[in-house]
Amino acid sequence: MSSAVYPAFVFTVALLLITAYFLLGGLPLLILKHDVPLDAHFIHAFFKVYCKVAFWAAVGACVSYALWGRLGFAAGAVALAAIATLLRKYLLPTMQQLVARIEAKDGEAIQRFRRLHTMALLINVGQLVVLVWGTLQLSRAV
Repeated sequence: MSSAVYPAFVFTVALLLITAYFLLGGLPLLILKHDVPLDAHFIHAFFKVYCKVAFWAAVGACVSYALWGRLGFAAGAVALAAIATLLRKYLLPTMQQLVARIEAKDGEAIQRFRRLHTMALLINVGQLVVLVWGTLQLSRAV
């Protein structure tokens, strides 16, 4: 067995923990009305941290799986890194624009920000499901 299996497992556990933590941390934030600029800034910063941490954990998992010879899992980790990149490129700037509109008391911006928050959490749920499924598949392959 290759020594790359150990970092692969470490990064897989890191991805599971990161995804679960941010899902469980972001879910209670939905009770906020999102009408206070400070709330919107906090949620934006919350997802900004998630995107960075998830990206680097996915990159580490990708490299580890590739070195281990599990190219299908490496491709899955690339997909997770790509999702984090897309969220960072499209979701975060949109959230930032909406924060400015929330500060101007724009009611439509509040609703749109809330929908973006919900969408980000649903994407997070999907990622967690895929991670758990992948982990179960990996446990059968080892």
